[in-house]
Amino acid sequence: MPHPDQAVVTGAFGYTGRYVARRLLDEGVSVRTLTRKSGRADPFGGLVLAAPLNFSDPDGLRRSMEGAGVLYNTYWIRFGRGWNTFDQAVKNTKVLFDAAADAGVRRVVHFSVANASVESRLPYFRSKGQVEEILKASGMSCAIIRPTLVFGEGDLLLNNMAWALRRFPVFPVFENGDYRVQPIYAGDLAAQAVAAGLGSDSFVADAAGPDTFTFEELLRLLTQAVNARVRLVHTPPSLEFTLTRLAGLMLRDVVLTRDEVDGLMAGLPTSDRPPAGTTRLAGWLVENADLLGRRYVSEFRRNYQR
Repeated sequence: MPHPDQAVVTGAFGYTGRYVARRLLDEGVSVRTLTRKSGRADPFGGLVLAAPLNFSDPDGLRRSMEGAGVLYNTYWIRFGRGWNTFDQAVKNTKVLFDAAADAGVRRVVHFSVANASVESRLPYFRSKGQVEEILKASGMSCAIIRPTLVFGEGDLLLNNMAWALRRFPVFPVFENGDYRVQPIYAGDLAAQAVAAGLGSDSFVADAAGPDTFTFEELLRLLTQAVNARVRLVHTPPSLEFTLTRLAGLMLRDVVLTRDEVDGLMAGLPTSDRPPAGTTRLAGWLVENADLLGRRYVSEFRRNYQR
């Protein structure tokens, strides 16, 4: 089944959405984006038309999606700030889905997270699960993609860990560091999502890479790639979380959230399904080591600062 001629990608000028938009353009699909930040650099040279992702204007959202066959939704928040809470993000996403239905969009490909659940004790994973249920109940044809830990150009997490490994003599590791992660390359994730846009059946699928590491193994792989001279020190979670909060104050950013720490230690960035990705992290690190971690990338500046 061919892909519809037109698609909408939320956040095509950002991280994951950029990979999805590039994949669609390469396949000859006309792409529009809904963006929360005006004036963000356009990596596509005007090929992607932009409209505001304004949840207080559902009619505007509907008009921006009219004529599109598929909506690829990457919108979410990493942490709450002020009125911009997880509960508000759930409500915002429902507004988006309702507008897509009113615009005649035939299918939604929604990016969730591995091990999302309405029963999770972690607000990030619980609210992601709530959005999944809203989409399933909407009656729209949908594919829900659940990525693990996404790496690629433009990534924040691995880049900022590499930045710290390059600059400090010690790097704290929560407890024994034996909890698992299963990274997936953003390009493989985009390929899986675009393939999901071709179908009509509704489903939920994990998106994980071919390799599983303990967190300490991941750190040692990063350390080797960037040729860092650093000592990994095992610390209680409470101490490391305090250290990351202090680092966040100095950097004027949120380095790690409590949900990220607890989810990591619970092994949530993994899947028990066959891997969808084929790109190996070790090879990607070798190819990108020279640039990785050269500068700190602020989540607050990228996605929260007006």
